[in-house]
Order: sequence, then structure tokens, then C-alpha cells
Amino acid sequence: MKRFNTTAVCIPTKHYMVDLSERVKEIKKMVDAGEYFTINRARQYGKTTTLNELRKALQSEYEAVSLDFQGLGSASFRTEEDFCRGFVRMILNKLKYEIIHLPKDTAEQLSKFATEDREKNKMEDLMRIVRSWCNESEKPVVLLIDEVDSATNNQVFLDFLAQLRDGYISRDTEGLPAFQSVILAGVTDVKHLKTKIRDEEASKENSPWNIAADFTIDMSLSADGIKGMLDDYEADHHTGMNTTEIARMIREYTNGYPFLVSRICQLIDENVGKTMSPAEVWTRSGIDEAVKLLLAEDNTLFQSVTKNLNNYPELKAAIRSILMEGTKLTWNPDQKEIVEMQMYGLIRNENGTVRIANRIFETRLYNLFLSDEELKQNIFSREGELAKNQFVKDGKLDMRLILERFIVTYTEICGPLTDKFREKDGREQFLLYLKPIINGTGNYYIEAQTRDQTRTDVIVDYLGQQYIIELKIWRGERYNAEGERQISEYLDYFRLTTGYMLSFNFNKKKMPGVKRVEIADKVLYEGTV
Repeated sequence: MKRFNTTAVCIPTKHYMVDLSERVKEIKKMVDAGEYFTINRARQYGKTTTLNELRKALQSEYEAVSLDFQGLGSASFRTEEDFCRGFVRMILNKLKYEIIHLPKDTAEQLSKFATEDREKNKMEDLMRIVRSWCNESEKPVVLLIDEVDSATNNQVFLDFLAQLRDGYISRDTEGLPAFQSVILAGVTDVKHLKTKIRDEEASKENSPWNIAADFTIDMSLSADGIKGMLDDYEADHHTGMNTTEIARMIREYTNGYPFLVSRICQLIDENVGKTMSPAEVWTRSGIDEAVKLLLAEDNTLFQSVTKNLNNYPELKAAIRSILMEGTKLTWNPDQKEIVEMQMYGLIRNENGTVRIANRIFETRLYNLFLSDEELKQNIFSREGELAKNQFVKDGKLDMRLILERFIVTYTEICGPLTDKFREKDGREQFLLYLKPIINGTGNYYIEAQTRDQTRTDVIVDYLGQQYIIELKIWRGERYNAEGERQISEYLDYFRLTTGYMLSFNFNKKKMPGVKRVEIADKVLYEGTV
């Protein structure tokens, strides 16, 4: 029986996975055109699985040689000679198990190269054998190298890239034999390697990989692709799920990030069923439960995100500004922090504006930044914990009561609003109050489309129920009426009839508290601080 997989490579016969055939066809077009390129995507973004499927698709027309640089220890990058020997041994290992086929003369040359004295193992000698191999091979040779990040801090790897570049140019200008295509896969954009291992002046020079074609193929998983995977699962398990709806909801949480998609499905399949009835497992309630479990994990992907933020304080500050202050950042590929945030999978380009890559990352990062605030000013968590039980009635949140208690508590602790108050202050304080109430049972996220300096929509998922709370600064009756209309339309999107508003009002004649407002068939509870 197949299962969902979130470790290493996915195998179609063993794992439920999205059909990658169309993606592989698009990549193969680049190979057919003789292009050299890099697939640089964030950790656990399906690079290895894609390379494996590509290798299989190429086998009939090409001699596809797939290597993994994680198989080379750090010692292999100490010197040019060590690298050449390690590289050759990886190829000979493929030959030993008949994974690839080499011309007899090439196999003999490589075997001799691997056993002779280190001093004779020069890069140009290796590439001379490679040219001979490409010339004598019955099929064009394609080189695929995974996990190139293992090599990116080493000068010897730059020298290797320079040799590949020379082969590429001489192939096209002089007709000399060379690899048909070279594909490098990793997180790091190889075009920018010199910035990692050279001094500032040298980093401005051209990279030896400047011959690489741009790789613009979308590696995220579409809702249709996720549906196909779920259809495969449904054919085996007969759960009765609506695969179209479940795929749409998973896509909304993950924006198609492959690991997150597979992990949510894996958690639903293997964990959620232990606490929910079979009828609930593959529903919105099951997804919410899986997301709650996912957000509580200390998995390798989240560890990588946290590590990158801690290693790049400016990057962390930029992310925090987007989330906590509603800062609008224009997409600029020449801006260092934006390039790094994209490289690590933290952001995406949405109509020329920087957006956090997906809802899961947003919530995880909100939790991180809120925890930082709690360490500095833990003013609400005790209140929320002590009052937690009174906010839940028959398994549902009493959001009106939460607003009422927040207004009272905020006024008691923080006092009247001052001119220094900013919209992000109100958002932080409300989330700090809400978090311990729903923690362990529910999830929340911020709607990116409304996160700015004037309005923020918080969506809470709690035991299968959704709650929409609009946070804003009071700007007069006309703006308030417009806000009521907007949240009414927003409720239609979520198929809800009840919504909530929380306004931070500087008017001295204001009436603090919560009132009930009816707008057509909708009910709004409007709270005023």
C-alpha cells in the first residue's frame, strides 16, 4: 500500500505524489535545446524528486548521469586533485551497478584516473576524458548534480564550473564534444557563488556559471495536481472526501509548497484519524487539525527557516516589518534581502509586491515574532489562560466575549490610546491576547490581501468553525461604514453570516465596548477600544 512521503525522494510506485510529467516535459525541452541551468529552490521543494523523474524521462534518448554532491565528503573539496578523484569515483560507482553505460575506452581512462597519484589528477585532465566520453558515447550525455550546496563554499567547485563553462562555449563555437546539458540543483543560486567565497571586490566579477539559462518553470503544486494525488489515495481508501475541495483548501494553506502539501496529507492520514471520526478526517476540520499539528512541529524545514532568519538579522527585520507592521515592499531582484528571502523560500512575487510564501510560513513566523514580544512584555498570556474556559461554549469560541474582555483588559493594562499608537500595536496586542485562548486547539492566520496600515483581517479556525475579525484604526463614520461593507463581502466569500470588527478609536467621545450591528443578512459585532 502506498503512503504519503516527506523524506528524501518520492517514488510513484511507493508514494502518493503529484503527477510531475508535465513539469518534466518542460524541463526536457531545455535539455533538448542543449541548455545548462540550475534548479535552485528552497529546502524540501521537490528538487530531488523532480531530478529523479527527469532522469527516467531522459534515459531513452540520453545517457543521463545523476550525481549527488552530498556523497562527496568535505575532504573531496580540499584540493583540485581530491575533487577530481571523488567525482570520478561517483561515476565509476554508477557504472559498477550498470546505472550508466560508458564507452570502454572512457571507463578505462576513468579507472586509471581514480587510482593514479593525486598529483596527476588535474581538472583539465578530467575534462579531457569527459570530452572523449561525450564524443564516443552512443547517446548525448546529460549531467545532473543534486545538492550542489554541499560544494558552494569551495574554490575548487568554482574551478569545476569554469571548466563546464569552457566546454559549453567551445561546444557551440568550435563544435567540440561536451555535455548535452548540465543541470545543477540546490538552494543556492549558483550564479551568485562568488559573493560567498570571494572578497567584496572579486564578488563583482562575472560568475563562471553565467552561461546558465534562466529556469522559470513553476515547481509549486497546483490544486489540480494535488487533486490528482488525492484521487489516487481515494481510489485505495474510499473515504468519501471531496478531493476538489480538499485540494483547494490544502493549496490555500501551502501555496503548493511540496513538503507542506505532503506533510498535511501525511498528518491527516496517519495522525488525525486517531482523534477524529472517519467522517471528519478528510474535511476542513481534519485539515485544520493537521495544520495545528504541523505548526507545532520542530521539523527540518522550520529549523531551516529559523536558522536563516537568525543568520540574517536584516532579512528577519524585513520579514517582521511585512508581517507585524503591514509594510509594503516592492519586488526588487537587485535588493539583497529580497533575493535571499526568495532563495530560502520565504517570499514570493505577487504582482510586483513581496508576499510571504504561504499561509503556513506566515503563521509560524507570526508565532515566532509574538513569542519575542511575549518575552519582552508578557501582559496578556496569563489573562488569556485564566479566562480560557469562559470563552468556549459548546465547542465554539464566544468571539464577542473575547472582544469585550480584550477591550477591558487592554484599557486596564495599557491605558488610553496615545498619538504614538500604531495599527501594528493593536494587532500585536490582540494576537497576544487571543493566542493563549486558542493555543493547542485552534489556528489563526492573517489575510495577506488586507494586511496594511489601515486594516487587517484575522481568520481563526477553531474546531471546524471559522471566525473573521477585522482590526483597524477608527477613521470616522464614513470609513467605518465602508469597513462594514467590506467585511460583509468577505463573509460571503467564507460563507459565514457573523463577523467581528475591532476598532482602535482616538475620539474622546467614543463609547468603548461591543455592539451588535445588522447589515442585510449579516450580523457584525463591533468592538471599540
